[in-house]
Amino acid sequence: MSETKSRFVVSADWLQERLGAPDLRILDASFYLPAQKRDADAEYAAGHIPGAVRFDHDKIADHSTNLPHMVPSPDDFASEVGKLGISDTDTIVVYDGPGMFASPRIWWLFCVMGAKNVYVLDGGLDGWKAEGRPLETIVQQPKVATFTSHFAADRVVSLEAMRDIVTSEAMQIADARSAGRFAATEPEPREGMRSGHMPGARSLPSGVFSSQGKFKSLPELKQTIEDAGIDLSKPVVTSCGSGITAAIITLALESLGHTDNKLYDGSWSEWGSRSDTPIVTGPPTPIKA
Repeated sequence: MSETKSRFVVSADWLQERLGAPDLRILDASFYLPAQKRDADAEYAAGHIPGAVRFDHDKIADHSTNLPHMVPSPDDFASEVGKLGISDTDTIVVYDGPGMFASPRIWWLFCVMGAKNVYVLDGGLDGWKAEGRPLETIVQQPKVATFTSHFAADRVVSLEAMRDIVTSEAMQIADARSAGRFAATEPEPREGMRSGHMPGARSLPSGVFSSQGKFKSLPELKQTIEDAGIDLSKPVVTSCGSGITAAIITLALESLGHTDNKLYDGSWSEWGSRSDTPIVTGPPTPIKA
């Protein structure tokens, strides 16, 4: 792989050369908001990368809360991904439709659950199809595998921990929602949400990290993050609408060697739906000279 590209991102060529390898597991982790007008399950049925199994964000999740696709318990996660034929020692490649939207969330989830060889497919299924690469419509029936979880609980931020972070300013906050949602000039897509952002947060819209579904180079990622006012020598917590696209920022940080980061799982679905959490509107506070 190129030294200027993320070590966690693999090309379509790389993946196609390895199709059918005994320790390779491919996950279709496509997920769409209503406004995107795409059906992830229907697209999987119509044609997916050979060998890919479908990963449902809302099925493999914590069902004890009404918040969407929250991190499941390590035991539940291990059980569900084991049914998909995935072990913690496999080489796991995750993709979504556009390329860099929902797949980094599942990359992150497997990483915090202890898997060591997890990658995101550059360009996604859209890019794979555009290049005329092989597809299949067979719904895989994998043999059940054993996934042994080693959950890094300290990488997942709870509401109470997020309150402390906002109050203490102990970590930088990177928000992956659109600039309009961050500034409260655009409405939230979910009903009942207040608009704005957490005090002290920096705006890093998830779309700035990729071009046509492909992750940007390491120098471009570094420039983008620093231009938003994030100091890469200090800890960062990532957030977004519901914990999905926050992982794109996490992927960028980890690609640059920044490991002192966490993800706020409830994100704006939790923070913005409450009446007792502080909210700021308008653009980010100017960066101090």
